[in-house]
Amino acid sequence: MHKTHPRIVDLSETEPNRKRGGDLRTMLTPVTVGSTSGFMGLAIMRPGERISEHYHPYSEEFIFVVEGSLEVDLDGETFSLRSDQGLMIPIDMRHRFRNVGDEEARMVFHLGPLAPKPSLGHVDTEPVTQSEDLKPYPLVQEESRRPERRGVPS
Repeated sequence: MHKTHPRIVDLSETEPNRKRGGDLRTMLTPVTVGSTSGFMGLAIMRPGERISEHYHPYSEEFIFVVEGSLEVDLDGETFSLRSDQGLMIPIDMRHRFRNVGDEEARMVFHLGPLAPKPSLGHVDTEPVTQSEDLKPYPLVQEESRRPERRGVPS
């Protein structure tokens, strides 16, 4: 039996990812900490930045706005989000975020449960930025296997 140990991950240990807009940092993942039920990260958005529309066919997404003012489109309907507010985005719901404020916005995100494999976890519904200086998406979970969840049948 595999035993997972606690691990602290500092934001400075994570790679910025700007491929979908903003600066997305996946922090606590099956790859970085051995999590088995989902993963967590931080999105940092400058004024006027956005995160392109997408959906998750296997996961709910939980958002908590730490600072700033955002708009989120949920299946085409726009809602305002501000610091100290949370949002749960159901499975299969298209969503995109925009920083509509004059300051940097930061939001914590958590997705769970994990998709059966990473390639099934995220579906882009609009073109993402193409540039040679953009790094590939960070590896959140291994492609070859889904982490074992103790006490949860597969």
